[in-house]
This record gives sequence, structure tokens and C-alpha cells, in this order.
Amino acid sequence: MQTRKLTVSAMLIAIGTILGNLIYIPVGVSRCFPVQHALNVISAVILGPWYAVGVAFSISFLRNTLGTGSLLAFPGSMIGALLAGLVYKKTGSKLFTSFGEVFGTGILGGIAAFPVAKFVMGKEVAAFFFVIPFLVSTVGGSIIGFLILGILEKSNVLKDTIDWEAKP
Repeated sequence: MQTRKLTVSAMLIAIGTILGNLIYIPVGVSRCFPVQHALNVISAVILGPWYAVGVAFSISFLRNTLGTGSLLAFPGSMIGALLAGLVYKKTGSKLFTSFGEVFGTGILGGIAAFPVAKFVMGKEVAAFFFVIPFLVSTVGGSIIGFLILGILEKSNVLKDTIDWEAKP
């Protein structure tokens, strides 16, 4: 199971790094990456909360290392992935997992991005400035992730892939 989880994680990281740089929505001073949020939902269900955070961190790290990401990706993506994974672990519901991603990234991640922007990046922004852009990105991405999970489930791809330890 560990080898499978690492392999799926690596695949999701590669997809997120490549597609995340191609598909984005500019909103204010931030760039919104719906692919990241779709992958947060997918990894939360398939891999569980801790691997989901690892995938989110790795994608953010690689995008920043390649010069195509922003430091704002760290708080939003990681908090959203963690909350989505914990919600799935507690409820087993892909719909609630998507809502967990939206709340974790859009609200909590948007608020957590403020100190990163102000103290690390030197941007003068209001405390809740990132909530709306993060919500725009995560709502679209979470819907995409939810739909992809539905397709994978109907085609029985998820049958042996979901982290059954993460399910309630």
C-alpha cells in the first residue's frame, strides 16, 4: 500500500506541477490555480489527509522552485488539503470533502496568506484580501475534483486505490 500511495502521490505532483502552471486565473495580486484544488480533493480521498498535505506542499514547492508559483500557494493549498482529508476521514463523503477543501483553502488559507504576503513578500494588503480570490479558485477546482472522483468511481478505478484507512 505504501508503494501505491507514493506512486499515486508522485503522479498527482507531476500533474499539479505541469497543469498547474498552464491553467490559472489571475485575480488581483494572486494567481488562482484550480488544478491544485481539484488535486487536493482527489488526493484527500485517494490518499488520506497527510499524503494530501504532502502532495500540496510538493506542488507548491516545485512551482516556486521553477519560478512559476507564489509563496501564497503554501498556506492555501496545504490547509485546504488537510481539511479535505480530515473531513473525508470523518465522513467518507466526497461532497463534504469538497466543501472542506473550499473552506480550508478559501477561508482559512485566505486568512493565513495575509501574514505571508505582508511579512515575507512585503505586500501591503488587507487581512481578508485573499479570501475572495482563493474562494474563486477553490470552488472551481473542488467541483472539478468532485466530478473527476465521480468518473473514476463509476469506472471502478477507485475500487482498489482509495485509502480505506482514511475512510470512517
